[in-house]
Amino acid sequence: MSARAVETGSEEETIALGREIGRSLGRRAVVLLTGELGAGKTTLAKGIIQGLGAASADDVTSPTFTLIHEFGGDTKVYHIDLYRIERLSEALSLGLEELLDRDAVVLVEWGERFPALWPASRVEVRLAARDDETRIVTVTGA
Repeated sequence: MSARAVETGSEEETIALGREIGRSLGRRAVVLLTGELGAGKTTLAKGIIQGLGAASADDVTSPTFTLIHEFGGDTKVYHIDLYRIERLSEALSLGLEELLDRDAVVLVEWGERFPALWPASRVEVRLAARDDETRIVTVTGA
């Protein structure tokens, strides 16, 4: 798998990178967003979802408490946050296996917590905060 690293210097640049990633995805994909709390996963997700034409960036919020947000458009997107999920059985109870069988983009924050769930063919995006504004975003598999 090839990897590329991009540095963003603002929230706007991170969203713009997300739009670029979103436009590169097909109608069916699994994208894992990983990184520490506050690294910018939801900010990047805003751009990815916008780039897919499923919603505007302003309409995308973290699904931390609802766990799954569904967006429609030309491409269906499921934005999932596994931060509060502690056991594999809890993750499976969300119906993730069913979502993975759909013609949709499944965008998962904290996906590294349950690696056995994801197909080998996926995009992994690692975000690392360099400071308050600067992020290093490494994309593998896109």
